[in-house]
Amino acid sequence: MLAKLIATPQIITRDISLIGVIVSSIAFLVAPNFAVSQSSDRISAEGGDIVITPIIHSSAQVEYAGLVIHVDPWSVGDLSEAKPADLILVTDDPSHHLDPEAIVQLRKTNAPVVLTETAHVRFPYGVVLANGETGLFAGIQVEAVGAYDLTPGEPYHPKGEANGYVITLGGVRLFFSGVGECVPEIRALQNIHVAVMPMNLPVDRMRPIPVAECVKTFRPKIVYLNHYDRLYSNWLSNPQGLPPLDVQNTPATINAFRQAIQGEGIEFRDASWYPPRPE
Repeated sequence: MLAKLIATPQIITRDISLIGVIVSSIAFLVAPNFAVSQSSDRISAEGGDIVITPIIHSSAQVEYAGLVIHVDPWSVGDLSEAKPADLILVTDDPSHHLDPEAIVQLRKTNAPVVLTETAHVRFPYGVVLANGETGLFAGIQVEAVGAYDLTPGEPYHPKGEANGYVITLGGVRLFFSGVGECVPEIRALQNIHVAVMPMNLPVDRMRPIPVAECVKTFRPKIVYLNHYDRLYSNWLSNPQGLPPLDVQNTPATINAFRQAIQGEGIEFRDASWYPPRPE
C-alpha cells in the first residue's frame, strides 16, 4: 500500500502540471476576483487554532500545528495562495471532487492522498479508504464515512462510491461530508465539533430543511454549508455565456437553513465558498 505513495511518475507530473498551469491561467482571466472570495475561519483546539479556508464548492484548506490538509482540491478555484499539502482527502470521483491537476500542484512529495476506489481508477497514486475504515495518514487519524443517496433518481450516488471524512486535530473532530443524503452512518456520528455539510442544489435532495434536520441528529457545535451552488461552479469551470442567476435564490436557501437550526445550540458559520458573481 505504501508503494502507491512513493512518487508520481515524472512524465505524468510534468504533463498534468502543464495542464494545471493552463487551467489556472484561464480561471484567472475569467474570474480575477477569486482571491477576494476566500476568507479563513478559526476553530480553537489544543495546541493552537485550526484554520479553515474555503476555496470553491467542496474544496477547502485546513491548517493545524504546521500541518496542511486539502479536501477536494479543485483548480477552478484560486490556488495561488494555497499551501503545500501534507495530506489530501478526496470524497468522490467527479472532476469537482477529484482534480489530478490540483493534486499534483498542491501535494508535497510523498504526501498521502486518501480517496475512494472509484476515484483511485482515475488517480492511482493514492490510498483507498472504504466506507467505515479508519487510517493514520501524515500523523492524522482519518475516518471514512459513507456518502450516498437514499432517494432514487438522477443524479444518483450509490453506496460505497463516495466518502465523507472525520479528522481529529488537537482534540477537535471535524467532519467533511461527502455528497449524499442523511444516511445512518452520518446520523450515528458522535462528538463532532465541526461539520461541513453539502446542500446538493439545485438537485431536489438535501435542501435546507433536510440538511438542518440531519445536523440535529448528531449535533455538531459548529456547522458550515458548502456545495450549494453547483450551477455557478459549473459555469466557472466552463464559462459559456452568463452564469444562471435566476434558477435558485442562494441567500434565501442559506437563510432557511439558518432559521431551521435556531435554538438548537448549533452555531452556523456562513463562509465564502464561491467568488462573487459577475455583474
